[in-house]
Amino acid sequence: MAATYDTPVVLDRREGPYGEVVLRRHGELLQIIANGCFLMDTSDGRSERLLVDAARDALDGRAQPNVLIGGLGVGFSLAHAAADPGWGAITVVEREPAIVEWHLNGPLGALSAQALADPRTEIVEADLIDYINETSATYDALCLDIDNGPDWTVTDGNDGLYSPAGLTSCARVLKPGGVLAVWSAKPSPEFEGTLWNAGFQRVRTEEIPVARGVPDAVHLAVRPG
Repeated sequence: MAATYDTPVVLDRREGPYGEVVLRRHGELLQIIANGCFLMDTSDGRSERLLVDAARDALDGRAQPNVLIGGLGVGFSLAHAAADPGWGAITVVEREPAIVEWHLNGPLGALSAQALADPRTEIVEADLIDYINETSATYDALCLDIDNGPDWTVTDGNDGLYSPAGLTSCARVLKPGGVLAVWSAKPSPEFEGTLWNAGFQRVRTEEIPVARGVPDAVHLAVRPG
């Protein structure tokens, strides 16, 4: 059945460790749906690219910084980081095996194949919260794109990542002066306050206008040196 603008076509549907995850095609777009909730698609990518660029800029010229990207998604953030020779190691943590598979051997590889082949890239199949609580590695930048934002989480358990305790864990995996960048489907003044209260500095929000509705946002904060 051919895809039309009005008729999404399911390409794959799987039961993952956190529920149902679906890849579908809607016209020319690929979409990821998690437990019936629209997660992301291949329509734009401006805010995901800003997520990576804003983190890089906030590092003030640090040479060959390494970055941890939370969430592989459709691959915009990874592809954009890998296209920048200024980044050092690029680690992506993705908890859904299906999403990793769709990139390695499926339709999403069209966006990420070159980045996945980059020797700087490492894909870690794990829950991000578990990873940052258990890893001994530290990073210059941590870019989070695992939800629709701190005020609209896809999985209830992710709420803790944006809490004071979760942000303390994020700070622990950042090097002194490291940058936390968080993608959100809308600006969150409350989350800005939580970042300040968690001890981060230089907290700010960059907004990305969208065709309809409230703008996307990237929340930025720096771990004290």
